[in-house]
Amino acid sequence: MQPAAPKSQQYAPGGKPPEDFEPGIRTAGLHLASTPVPRTIPPGDTKGKQTMTALVEYEVRDRVATITLNRPDKLNAFNDDLTREALAAMHRFDLDPEADVAVLTGRGRAFSSGADVQQRQLRPREEMEKHGGPQARDANSQNLLIDCVNWKPVIAAVHGYVLGLALGVALECDLIVAEEGTRFQVTEAPRGLSGAKYWALLNFRGGGSLAVQVSLTGRFFTAEEAKAVNIIDEVAPKGEYLAAAQALGARIAKNPPLGVRHTVQLRRWELKKVQQEAVRQVSSAKLHLTEDFRESARAFVEKRPAGAFKGR
Repeated sequence: MQPAAPKSQQYAPGGKPPEDFEPGIRTAGLHLASTPVPRTIPPGDTKGKQTMTALVEYEVRDRVATITLNRPDKLNAFNDDLTREALAAMHRFDLDPEADVAVLTGRGRAFSSGADVQQRQLRPREEMEKHGGPQARDANSQNLLIDCVNWKPVIAAVHGYVLGLALGVALECDLIVAEEGTRFQVTEAPRGLSGAKYWALLNFRGGGSLAVQVSLTGRFFTAEEAKAVNIIDEVAPKGEYLAAAQALGARIAKNPPLGVRHTVQLRRWELKKVQQEAVRQVSSAKLHLTEDFRESARAFVEKRPAGAFKGR
């Protein structure tokens, strides 16, 4: 059984979303609460303590770090602030001598609803062109598991909804534990963007025809479907996904670390080659600047059906 977390860290993991929950719920606006600047804390001074800021929490116990996305009121949607703090937390884990494995999870009703549509996908065209896409240059989620030195394994512990950008983050992790009934979605297809990157990540994990289908249709698929084709590693009972992921991390942490890290490094190197080619092709298409994309994003935020798409 998982030990009780410190009071500053306790929360109800997972939980069934309410009946009126709308997948892809509006994630409008920046994080307006007072958000502290990330603090520089010696890596060895983390054990049993919350050491990150409000949007991301970091805790180490028995050589397993738990990194928690903490924007539950927006279903942990990735805006630039959350992404920057997640990057800082992953960098901290990479250099932390007390941690050999990390578990990445989300607080509240979902792992993450993906990108913050209001902030990122409705940026002015000038900002999109300046950044080369919807996210700020210093807040690129694609760097979460690539910009590291020690190549320690990361386990995604997901529940509720794992949509769009969040699906990509989970697939980039080395292992995935999902709560039963978790729903995944490639949101790019209905949004007028390319699902090629997600097809590549799903296919890398053995998704086969399911990877093609969900990338083209944008339909939801479940943890059970994903486990059947080995996209994820374990389906845990309700409320037990985080403990299951931490237990898996503890089993890994019992091994001598250098051999484990070498395996992780080679896996991520092969994944990076696949991902970079897909991203290069997607970026050159500049679909984030099309009329269809803007109309779909506006319709999503305004909670209305999108108008007729024009193919431009």
